[in-house]
Amino acid sequence: MTQPVKFYFDFLNQSSRSLYILLEASKIPFEAIPISMVKGEHLTGEFRDKVNRFRKLPAITDQGYQLSESVAIFRHLAREKLVPEHWYPHRYLGRSRIDEFLAWQQSNMAVACTDYFQQKWLVPYLQKTRPSDSAVNVASKQLEHTLNDFEELFLNSRKFMLGDNISYADLSAICEIDQPKCIGFNAFKNRNKLARWYDMVREELGPYYKNVHKEFESKLKLNNGQQQLGEAHALKQ
Repeated sequence: MTQPVKFYFDFLNQSSRSLYILLEASKIPFEAIPISMVKGEHLTGEFRDKVNRFRKLPAITDQGYQLSESVAIFRHLAREKLVPEHWYPHRYLGRSRIDEFLAWQQSNMAVACTDYFQQKWLVPYLQKTRPSDSAVNVASKQLEHTLNDFEELFLNSRKFMLGDNISYADLSAICEIDQPKCIGFNAFKNRNKLARWYDMVREELGPYYKNVHKEFESKLKLNNGQQQLGEAHALKQ
């Protein structure tokens, strides 16, 4: 009997969310194994020694085969599992267009969204300090530029990036944009095409997206509360 894929993830990580949604929506049997990044669980112990030598999330173990890097995991799942065609279509250069976007995303959108999230939320949380206004401003300008490029280069009059059917490019992009959006960044100001696309992707993903997004927001609120308690305790000492 085929064993379920072991999926190591943290919903604070955008790639973890997109792959989790893909696994659920594709009905791929998997064992969900949460790993806390803010606690450093991805850097030590069994995860470091036996799961992912790169000490990064997300990661999978499939039939004893260990794999990291979100794009590599996605392509492995599309190749080895029964992933519906629309996520990574062969026809009409669809697969090549998704590969093109994922390559662009890794060196553009992922960098900008992650940097803003780190400067605005993660670094202040870990260091128990206020965000650096200068660092946040620099990250914000880069994010504005990147979202403008995304809207201009990848969105058009069609429903989704490749047409009428949602693909993994849409799923990966919406999870990426949620990273800064959920900590207060207005991604839709003067970007009507982006706002329209975002609403259609969210609606198409339905409960798969809704449930994961809710967990992401809960983790943000929980960790924010813990940070505020820690700061209050430090002030009393």
